[in-house]
Amino acid sequence: MNLVGNAFSGANRRFAVQWAVLVILGTAVASLAIWQAGRLGLKTAHQALRAQAASSVALNAAVLRSELEKQRSLPFVLSQDPDLRNALAKPTNAGITALNIKLERLAAATHAAVIFLLDDKGNAVAASNWNRPASPVGSDYRFRSYFQHAIKQGGAEYFALGTLTRQPGLYITRRIGPPEAPLGVIVVKVRFDQVEADWRRSDSYVYVTDPQGIVIISSVADWHFMRNVPMNAREARAIRASRQFGKAPLDPLPVRVAQRSNSQGDLVRMAGRGLFLAEDAGIATTPWRLHVLVAAQSAMNSEARSARSTAMLALMPLLALGGILLYRRQRAERRAAEAIATRAELEHRVEIRTAELRAINSQLSAEMDERQKAEGRLQTTRDELVQANRLALLGQVTAGVAHEVNQPVAAIRSYADNAAVLLTRGQTEAVRQNLATIAGLTARIGDITQELRNFSRKGGDQTGPTSLVEVIDGALLLLAGKIRDQGIAVIVERPPASLCASGKLIRLEQVLVNLLQNALEALEGRSGAEVRIGTSCCGDGVQLTVADNGPGIPDSVAADLFTPFTTSKPRGLGLGLVICQDIVTELGGRLELTRTGADGTLFTIHLRRAL
Repeated sequence: MNLVGNAFSGANRRFAVQWAVLVILGTAVASLAIWQAGRLGLKTAHQALRAQAASSVALNAAVLRSELEKQRSLPFVLSQDPDLRNALAKPTNAGITALNIKLERLAAATHAAVIFLLDDKGNAVAASNWNRPASPVGSDYRFRSYFQHAIKQGGAEYFALGTLTRQPGLYITRRIGPPEAPLGVIVVKVRFDQVEADWRRSDSYVYVTDPQGIVIISSVADWHFMRNVPMNAREARAIRASRQFGKAPLDPLPVRVAQRSNSQGDLVRMAGRGLFLAEDAGIATTPWRLHVLVAAQSAMNSEARSARSTAMLALMPLLALGGILLYRRQRAERRAAEAIATRAELEHRVEIRTAELRAINSQLSAEMDERQKAEGRLQTTRDELVQANRLALLGQVTAGVAHEVNQPVAAIRSYADNAAVLLTRGQTEAVRQNLATIAGLTARIGDITQELRNFSRKGGDQTGPTSLVEVIDGALLLLAGKIRDQGIAVIVERPPASLCASGKLIRLEQVLVNLLQNALEALEGRSGAEVRIGTSCCGDGVQLTVADNGPGIPDSVAADLFTPFTTSKPRGLGLGLVICQDIVTELGGRLELTRTGADGTLFTIHLRRAL
């Protein structure tokens, strides 16, 4: 009896020791797994934040560059204006007065901060704000580097604080006259108040720095003229001596690097505001860099908690399995036969549970891969916008295209959430149907974004046979959202699929989008509004027409419709139709206003027919 008791006592002691070892090992493994899962979660969150920040950088850089390209054309056009040349060559009081009024109207139409004219000595002779206290008229600007560079090199761009207004802005200059005998310099000052206001509506901090690391544009007003790189006292004195930023103290930004990345995407800490992910990129055609700070603390904490929870859920079956095996071993010493049967049943249950967990993990991995692919396809549609007119036009239609994309994106989110619920219920067939629907919606997004990407390209393709059906379909796709929102009927007399014109697809789409945009603006708010698109052939030529039943174009405007700065729009620049006419002329055709009046307006594009 004692032997039996000793045997049981020894077995109990061995079981207690084995259980203690299992607890210690389980605790160590669980701690290591949770720590590693937390690191993996932080890495995943960091990658997601980098993708979000990179997308924000690309989009904000494109918007800023679009604004720059729109304003850069103004000094170039004005440098060829005969009124400015006459005012410099043969100045008269009447001529200067007329020029002041002209610059005033042009600044209001283009939203330029100020436009002023300097003679060859750097003295301001005319300005758009000639009748205001802060007018530069009569001031000497020969000390400004933008004047000196324009005289020597033909043009310059210089960001600085205004000497009179004390307001910062970008000065874009162009020399008037030949290099050997310059007459003067035209200066356009551009402010970025609207861009900064748009940035302030986002959840991120956005700012732009010049080559010296000084903040010149920012969503945070207090950050202007602060610096994000170290600067010694001599460099600071040189900048102040140039009067570029007035008496700004050039203090460092309240941002400190918390974790350095091997490439981009450093984690930075902002005083009193937590942890942020920093991303930056250069702005094409400028020496500036655009920086975005995306809030990272909450996202990284959430992802780390989620990863640790997942690790715990994955470890619990393994720890339970160890305890069960240990318990079975003790029972095996007492009842071998019963232990064998129990072991077989438990192993079967463990295998089933393990298979279920593997299936769930596989499904989650597949869904994460699909989501990453969808996000990748969306990001590839954000190409750099190149030509100024196309950038401005693309900016006008972006809202409609975004509306077209938002609907399927919202539907994808709804179907994905529903699929997760169905998956937990084991309704796999319904899950597959949801995934098929999501695939169709992503294909629809792909069609829309592909057309937007094609439209934003520079258009360097060779002239050749171009299908008019593709031109019409592409333009209507870009403007679909705006057409639907305004409730305007668009009637298309679709040409045969074989009807082709000699031209370039992207260029012809640009012209047609411009004409349709003008028609939609003319019809805004009118009942029974409609636009007609038609085609016809005449000999070796083909005509593409755009007609509307709007109020028509006034005779005073129609007579000079294809002259620069002639427009009937309150905020129009008057360059859209001029550029369209140049494109059609380059393709060997012509653009004409065929009819206008109380019955509406009709534009006709004449092109060579491609056989």
